[in-house]
Amino acid sequence: MEGKQERHKTKSIRCIVKLGGAAITCKNELEKINKESLDIVSSQLRQAMISGRSTPTKGPGMDWSKRHGESEVFCTEDDFGEDAFADSSRFVVVHGAGSFGHFQASKSGVHKGGLGQPLVKAGFVATRISVTSLNLEIVRALAREGIPSVGMSPFTCGWSTSERNIAAADLSMVAKAIDSGFIPVLHGDAVLDELQGCSILSGDVIIRHLAAQLKPEYVVFLTDVLGVYDRPPVEPTAVLLQEIVETTVAAHDTTGGMMTKITEAAMIARLGIDVYIVKAATSYSLRALNGELRGNIPDDWYGTVIRFVS
Repeated sequence: MEGKQERHKTKSIRCIVKLGGAAITCKNELEKINKESLDIVSSQLRQAMISGRSTPTKGPGMDWSKRHGESEVFCTEDDFGEDAFADSSRFVVVHGAGSFGHFQASKSGVHKGGLGQPLVKAGFVATRISVTSLNLEIVRALAREGIPSVGMSPFTCGWSTSERNIAAADLSMVAKAIDSGFIPVLHGDAVLDELQGCSILSGDVIIRHLAAQLKPEYVVFLTDVLGVYDRPPVEPTAVLLQEIVETTVAAHDTTGGMMTKITEAAMIARLGIDVYIVKAATSYSLRALNGELRGNIPDDWYGTVIRFVS
């Protein structure tokens, strides 16, 4: 059972987006970002956030840091004459770890707890270094698109667990960031646990908690596959499930990380919030981010919608 949480009143949220770690990193290469996919995802997020405005073009970048091999960054007040995000729809972004953090966590057993052990404590530090470095790169990518994004780590924001269930989750800074016109970017993180000392708080669990508190219009999971299949998608007879009614979720055979996504998505759907699971950096993901799937699902859209039917 999750601990008591204070519900923070904030301006309406249009969408919470989960960037799957496998979709934005190279799974088989330690701490390597899939730059092409991340750049496309960032561009699509910008388009979705300012959809309906007369000037959906890319605005001036917000990453002004000097990087090796790049020219100096110059910007003037004139570059920011119009704030494309001044009255844009509000989004929150949460990303997984992919090839970041998992190696450090599994080698040290951080997810099992035991901070009194030197290896676990070192692994806790190493895991957080890895996942926060990925968070920084994602914030950079969004900022280059002109998206006013700010990284927010659950550990430093006061999130904690009790036997891996959320025990405390202070959303005050998330709410203040949203109300100030920023796009919060959270991530799966190593956090303190009341009973076992420490644990890993997954991005999927964070998404579910944010959805319960912030009540977005819809939630989008961007993954490395088209959606949810009736069996492992590597099997030749696997069928993509375009729509899942929440009460039937448990009947489907899914594997690995997708099972966690389905479980969390089902809990979100019970709140009356539609969940779209779709392959990142595709035309289908852009349509999901834009909210085009609310209502009837187009025949030419590939992905999975999870809805609650009472």
